[in-house]
Amino acid sequence: MATIFTKIINGEIPSYKVAEDENYFAFLDINPNAKGHTLVIPKQEVNKIFDLDESTYSGLMSFAYRVAKALEKSVVCKRIGMSVVGLEVPHVHVHLIPITIMDDMRFTKKEKLSNEEFVALASSIARNFE
Repeated sequence: MATIFTKIINGEIPSYKVAEDENYFAFLDINPNAKGHTLVIPKQEVNKIFDLDESTYSGLMSFAYRVAKALEKSVVCKRIGMSVVGLEVPHVHVHLIPITIMDDMRFTKKEKLSNEEFVALASSIARNFE
């Protein structure tokens, strides 16, 4: 059975996409720790990050780097934090979180954004993606 992320990639579930290529996909987390919290995933459905082959892992990190640079240009923050936890969805995903204080990385802290805010933010990040 396809994961929720595979359904997002396939367009079966809507998302606030910020970047995509033939192997990777990035979209805004709809329950973000901070404004701009983005998930970066491989299109290949693999449960654990270290079960990815080395090439896919390296490609994921390279794609996440480019998304982080675009995110940094779109959201005011001190830096972009990165976390790989992967317990909530059995599909590899990297969290890119704009942070100003350490608490911004805690998964108990959540931001509330309107649909319009999500759309504007996703558009801004996508414009800055190179």
